[in-house]
Parts: sequence; C-alpha cells; structure tokens
Amino acid sequence: MPAYALFVSLHISAGVIALTTFWLAAALRKGSPAHRLSGQVYLCAMTAIIATGFPLVIQRLVDDQVVTATFLAYLLVITATGVWVSWRAIRDKHDVARFTGPVYVALAILSLASGLGVLALGIKVGAPLLMGFSGVGLLAGMGMLRKRRNRAALAQRPRWWLSEHYTGMLGNFVATHIAFLSIGLPKLLPMLDGVVLNYASWFGPLLLAGLAKFWLDRRWSQRPSQTSPSLSQPSPVPRL
Repeated sequence: MPAYALFVSLHISAGVIALTTFWLAAALRKGSPAHRLSGQVYLCAMTAIIATGFPLVIQRLVDDQVVTATFLAYLLVITATGVWVSWRAIRDKHDVARFTGPVYVALAILSLASGLGVLALGIKVGAPLLMGFSGVGLLAGMGMLRKRRNRAALAQRPRWWLSEHYTGMLGNFVATHIAFLSIGLPKLLPMLDGVVLNYASWFGPLLLAGLAKFWLDRRWSQRPSQTSPSLSQPSPVPRL
C-alpha cells in the first residue's frame, strides 16, 4: 500500500473511532469511569487524526490544491487546540497558571494567525464559507489570549476547568463533524452532495455547538459551586 493511501486509511479509521467515542462520552454520566475511558480513547483517536492529517495537507499542496490544503491545515490547528484545551483543563484543574502556560499561548496565537490566514484566503478567492469559518480560529485565539491575560479572574470562576473542558470538546465537535460532513460523507454517499449539504456541513456543527455551549453554561452556572465527588477526583487522562 502506498504511503499516502496508508495515511488516508489510518486517518479515516481514527475518525470513525473519534466520532463514535465522542457521542459515547457525551451520552455517559459525566465523571463516571465509562465516561473517562471513552474520553481517553477519544483523545487518542483525535491525536491520531492530527498526526495523519499532516501528510494529507502536504499531498494537497503537491497537487496544487492550495485552498483545500489551507482548509485542512486550519482544521488541524483548531482540532489540536481543542484537544489540548479539553485534556489540560482536566489535568490542570487546580492550577490555572499551568493550564494557561506557554503551550496554551502558542496555540492561541496559532489559532488567531490561522484564522486570519483563512479569512485572507477566503477574501482573495471569493469564498464566503472560508470567510465565515475563519471566525472560529479568530474568536478562539482572542478568547484564549484574553483568558491568559486575566487568568486570575479565570481562577475565580466556579468550575472554570469544566467550562474549558466542554468548550474544547465542542471545538473538537465542530472540526471533526465539518470534516466528515463536507469531505467524508459526499465520498461515501455521492448522491447527497450539493449546495445545501455544503452549507449545512459547515455551519450546522457551528450552530449546534453554540446552542450546546449556551445550554451547558446555563446548566452548570445554576449548580452549587462545590463539585461532585466524581468530578472532583483526578481524571486518569492519558499523558499525551
């Protein structure tokens, strides 16, 4: 099997595992052993997606598909950011300074820069989808830098780590589901390809993630500030 085909197969396999374990973790009781286990598998699958995604970007550049390569690279950036944030929010739940350390700042700057790059490319080629989707990286990067600058205030927020965890997971949801709906699904079911699916695959996950964050913020803001025993226990998240 050629190297590129191998990377594609590994990328697809990791994507299937990630999509499955994402919804499994979402359905399970938060903080339960099953939830933590499915979350660990999910993060490992997402790491594999990121690692196997780089050869796909390089191949698109070799084929002179600059727009597609830029889109895929951008997805890798926001995916890596979401994976790191959702992982470290649990590991560093008692240490905001460590959570918002050098890697956090680097990912924030990279998200902001890649968002600007996608915005510029979208304007250059006249692609409204790229222009609109660039807002994910722009908002994420600016938000992360703001939290880094005001991390003392972040530490005072009840369950700040939980909010950061599910916000990162929602970012992963957006990236993986856009990639599947806009790239994977049309190849599996060519009869579904079209303008409606194209727009729905880009902005549908964004809308759902926004609604989910609004609901989760309201749900957890109404809970007492003391965490439940299951959530306060250290989570055995793998050391990636």
